[in-house]
Amino acid sequence: MKHLKDKKLLYAGIFSFIGLLGALFLQAIWISNTFNIIHKSIQDEGYKIIQEALMEEGQIRFSSTPEGTEIMSGSINDTIPRMTYFYEKLSDIGYPISLNNLDSIVSELLLEKGLGSKYCIYIFNPKSGEIFSKIGTQKDPSLLSIRPRYFPIRSDYTQVVQLIITSPFHVFITRMGELILATAIILVFIIGCIIYQVKIISQLNKIFKIREDFSYAMIHDMKTPLSTIFMTLNFLHTGRLDDKPEKKEKYFQIAESEADHLLTLTNKVLTISKLEQHKLEMHKEELELEPIIDKLIDKFTAKAEKPVYFIKDLQAEAIYADEEFFEEVLSNLIDNAIKYSKESVEITLSSTSNELYTILKVHDNGFGISDEDQKVIFNKYERAAAGRRTRKKGSSGFGLGLNFVQQVVEAHGGKIIVNSIEGEFTEFVIYLPQIIQKL
Repeated sequence: MKHLKDKKLLYAGIFSFIGLLGALFLQAIWISNTFNIIHKSIQDEGYKIIQEALMEEGQIRFSSTPEGTEIMSGSINDTIPRMTYFYEKLSDIGYPISLNNLDSIVSELLLEKGLGSKYCIYIFNPKSGEIFSKIGTQKDPSLLSIRPRYFPIRSDYTQVVQLIITSPFHVFITRMGELILATAIILVFIIGCIIYQVKIISQLNKIFKIREDFSYAMIHDMKTPLSTIFMTLNFLHTGRLDDKPEKKEKYFQIAESEADHLLTLTNKVLTISKLEQHKLEMHKEELELEPIIDKLIDKFTAKAEKPVYFIKDLQAEAIYADEEFFEEVLSNLIDNAIKYSKESVEITLSSTSNELYTILKVHDNGFGISDEDQKVIFNKYERAAAGRRTRKKGSSGFGLGLNFVQQVVEAHGGKIIVNSIEGEFTEFVIYLPQIIQKL
């Protein structure tokens, strides 16, 4: 069964990882396609800009020609733009292209179209690669520059003009900003989901381990009282003690005590379940604290298998609580103090109050609790999960007691904290609200 659970968790992890890779792959394709579309768009816009700039620059040159000058167009075909003949004739009659005018026009158009201010303009021979002139804000383009199609200014393609956008990064960032932001958000969300899933898987592993430890502890600890009850009843059933009433009564008390122990444990599990589901109501009333304390002192003094010394310091005489559950809370804390102590134990039960709370303290000089264990001591089944540690100290259990205590105290609207130094003392401090009792 454990192997099957581990295998399922492993598969869940693998599928999650594959899902993350798949999401990243789709995001990469999406960004790549968008990048290519924007790249093509910038190329097309750059080509239109150089066309528009050449036309405007040509008009400036033409306006300088003598009045009545006419320029005849050449043959129309698919490879040579009509305006090429216009620029060529202007140059032939002594009005060559003005790079300064072209540069000024291109600069304005680029800023108008939002394509930035870093560019260069080349006039070159595409057949030989010879560069005739160049101008712009950056005359040495990088490999990452965007190069729109060139425009011929001579019909034999011995001179062409090309606009090169040398630093298009801000254009991509501007146009892909929303996409990049959305991608980042989706990526963070996916990674967050994966991390959360990994935590869930880790918690499931921990829960499986706790359940296994709890099952072991439950079977182990219930076996002893059940065996005792069975042997006691079997012995009584034989009739050997019919003529020994005192001994017979003692055996009945043993069986009754063990049965009560099992019933208490069962009720505690049910109570915790109801408290967690907010289905259990506390019947709070004003209680005298000293009679409850005295009753518990008598109980544990009589049943303890080691010397137990109690000290009372009750400065606050009353509390507002459910008598049955609050008595069980104190009983659990005292029982723990006795269990986790040496040959003898001294337990101090004290109470004080302030404007908001009645404060009760249960202090012992037992083994103490390590800083690490203090962080998880109120967790459900904690002691079952740490069975080896507790068994070394001579006590075992299901780890329900302190969780029960915390649940009951919080159901009263209060809180409980623990102060301890390992090897010296442990002190549990309970805060019960006073404001409720004044309403």
